[in-house]
Amino acid sequence: MLGTDFRIGSPNWLDLGSPDTAAATDFYGTVFGWDFVSAGPEAGGYGMFQRDGKTVAGLGPLTEEGAQSAWMVHFMSPDIQATVQAVRDGGGSIRMEPMDVMGEGWLAQATDPQGAQFAVWMPGKTAGLELASAENSLLWVELHVPDPAAAISFYAKLFGWRSQEMEAPGMTYRVLSTKDGDQQQGSFGGVAPLGEGAGGGVEKPRWVPYFHVTDVDATVGSAQGKGGSVLMPAADVPDVGRIAWLADPFGAQFALLKPNPQM
Repeated sequence: MLGTDFRIGSPNWLDLGSPDTAAATDFYGTVFGWDFVSAGPEAGGYGMFQRDGKTVAGLGPLTEEGAQSAWMVHFMSPDIQATVQAVRDGGGSIRMEPMDVMGEGWLAQATDPQGAQFAVWMPGKTAGLELASAENSLLWVELHVPDPAAAISFYAKLFGWRSQEMEAPGMTYRVLSTKDGDQQQGSFGGVAPLGEGAGGGVEKPRWVPYFHVTDVDATVGSAQGKGGSVLMPAADVPDVGRIAWLADPFGAQFALLKPNPQM
């Protein structure tokens, strides 16, 4: 399960690009109880969502021309230049070349061969998120693509990920884990066929973050009350937990999960 002891390929950062950061702060503050802390005037409006003083995600204005509001999952790399080259060698593209982020780390943004966007973070002073898998923080990440097997092959060359198939209602789900240690303990996400299963509302390839909540239905209600929309109503998934899919007022998609105790 996701933690903050980051290994190669771990999701180690998550941020939201929004056309209205003040409104996004209000929405997620209500839904998850997050506070927003600016990274300073030199950060161009970027800052951190925090829960009990610990960073759970980042927030900044949209910077790419034509970009739509979305959550961006970042994966840990010890050598960002090598990872960027592996993206290109594997048929992906680089949307933003590696850059030093004020000594906090190195950042690059990429698109995989099937069109799902992601980012790479090489830690500097900032290793990554300070809280994960706790209440109202990132718990799981999920990739929806037309060809899951091809996606796993692509990312395995970047990060050495392992995968394990499991049968889910109406589809084969593939659980992802980092390359080192116990495979179950190192699991952090999954891959699902585009348009099937829980993410049936996904209209294009994308990574979707799941946030841990203790009451899915109440959180859905809070999101709707602040202008969010429901993409998939709250439902129980056998051996997983209770989930729901939402979009914030600007269309950024995310999911909720109250995991079963054995997860």
